[in-house]
Amino acid sequence: MVVVESDLLPPDPAVVVIPLLAGYPVVKNLNPELSLDGQHWVLATRLIAAVRRTSLRRVGSVADQADPINRAVDVLMAGV
Repeated sequence: MVVVESDLLPPDPAVVVIPLLAGYPVVKNLNPELSLDGQHWVLATRLIAAVRRTSLRRVGSVADQADPINRAVDVLMAGV
């Protein structure tokens, strides 16, 4: 899961996430391939959801890949 909420929002028990899945179809600008700890994953943007913050644990960071993540959310929400 990739947390896609801004750090500037007030704390809440829920957080918005997008799953990272192996073998999910890559779609340019919507489902980009990301790298985490040497493995390749696909950001399954259409599966965006809110989950309880307590159900998550940090396993790494894809912050260095923020551009394709933000672009995917823009494509999902605005179609651009």
